[in-house]
Amino acid sequence: MVVRRRRKSRSMRGIRTHGYGSVGQHRKSGSRGGRGAAGMHKHKWSWVLKYFPDWFGKRGFTYPVRLREQYKTINVGELNELVKYLESRGGVEKEGELYVLDLAALGYNKLLGRGEVDSKLKVIVYKASKEAVEKIRRAGGEVVLLERQSPPPAPRKPSS
Repeated sequence: MVVRRRRKSRSMRGIRTHGYGSVGQHRKSGSRGGRGAAGMHKHKWSWVLKYFPDWFGKRGFTYPVRLREQYKTINVGELNELVKYLESRGGVEKEGELYVLDLAALGYNKLLGRGEVDSKLKVIVYKASKEAVEKIRRAGGEVVLLERQSPPPAPRKPSS
C-alpha cells in the first residue's frame, strides 16, 4: 500500500466534498462525537487522559464563606491622618497625652504594621499584628486588644 505523505485536504482543494462522499459525511456534529463535552467518560476518554487529565474531579477544600472571618484592616501609617481628621471633627478623645482611637467602633477589626506613626495613641482593636503593636509602643502609645467571642456553631441537622 502506498503511503500518503501529504495531507489529503491539499489534494482535494477543488472538490466540493473533499473525498468524503455526497451525503454529508464529516459535515455535522456527529463526526466530532457530540456537542461540547459529550462523551468525555465514553468514547473521548483516551483524549481526556492524553490532553486534559485533570478535567474531572475535585482537589482541596473550600472553606464555607459563612465561617470565614472577614477582616477590615487599617495600617499604622494611616492612623496619623485618621487622628487629624477625627480631631477636626471632634470625634477623638484624649487620656492625658494619648489620643484614644477605638478602631472597633469605627468598623475596623485588624491593625496592620505598614507605615510609621508620629503621635502617641491608645488604639482599641480586635486584632493587631506584632509589628503594628511594636510601632505604636515605640511611639509612646499602647494597644488594647479586645476579646471577641466567636459565634456559636450552627446547629446540626439530625441525619435521617
